[in-house]
Amino acid sequence: MVRTSRRVGVVLFQLGGPDSLEAIEPFLYNLFCDPDIIDFPFARIGRKPLARLISTTRARKVQHHYATIGGASPIRRFTEQQARALETELAGRGLDARCFVAMRYWHPFTAEAIERLRQAECAEVVLLPLYPQYSSTTTGSSLNEWRRLFSGDILVHCAEPFYQHRMYLDAVGEKVDEALYRFPVPERAEIVFSAHSVPLSVVQKGDPYQRQIEETVDLLMERGRWPNPHRLCYQSKVGASKWLQPTLRSTLHSLAAERVREICVVPVAFVSDHVETLGEIDHEAREMARQLGITQFEMSAGLNDSPKFIRALGQIVEETLARSSHQTKNQQSETNLAVAG
Repeated sequence: MVRTSRRVGVVLFQLGGPDSLEAIEPFLYNLFCDPDIIDFPFARIGRKPLARLISTTRARKVQHHYATIGGASPIRRFTEQQARALETELAGRGLDARCFVAMRYWHPFTAEAIERLRQAECAEVVLLPLYPQYSSTTTGSSLNEWRRLFSGDILVHCAEPFYQHRMYLDAVGEKVDEALYRFPVPERAEIVFSAHSVPLSVVQKGDPYQRQIEETVDLLMERGRWPNPHRLCYQSKVGASKWLQPTLRSTLHSLAAERVREICVVPVAFVSDHVETLGEIDHEAREMARQLGITQFEMSAGLNDSPKFIRALGQIVEETLARSSHQTKNQQSETNLAVAG
């Protein structure tokens, strides 16, 4: 356990989401203006017009998803709940911590989180991307924005991807168990893990996201000890380029063709419920499954502020501080040896 009298700031990074139907288009514009999302030759010239075109077209397509979940994304509310719960968890671990939310594409933006961090007079900072698996389009983008905006001489530590963390896996497994128990025969349902897709070009450049998603699924099945058949698919594709497959839609068609009648969908790349889970899975995919003859469709709930997940985040922050402290001590020892030599 890490003990420090210094105030620690913890910055929770998320992509964010529109807080009204009117905010959908500007939210998407911010997303597609991101060089970590849209990059091509002469992108500095063409990125903004392309982002305007995509956001205008895409906003019309996804508006109904947001309408079905109340007209706004709940991701800010859930992330702020996580921040408050984590602050309490860290206090119980003996840390004077202040937690801040930094959304990439909508309020509160990273700049807002940095201003609140400064006001809190924190002596060191832990950056905590709430993406279990690393991708340049998520963790990479959030950290790049932090580096562009933050300046100062305080210590900054960055948490590593936590998809292998035992407490995180147990938190997901708990939600899967809850969903499976809603079936008459829990072990009969097929488990469908669904992750947000990314362009194949991103993976081909060396992005570890696909490998880490697949490893997450393997770890969950091993840890959960479910005898159920399972498969992995991807969702939320945008544009005409090739993205990771199979899609959630094609997977539902395959399941129906195979006469599978009970499925449990597990969002495996998200830690909060938002439009991809509540709209795309729990509304659109559920209706498609019904039309295809699937008789029972369940989705495991998001982690949100579940106690087990908050304990996992507390452990991750402590482990990040401990690792950084150990590295600092090693560097000091090496310096002392060099001076003595």
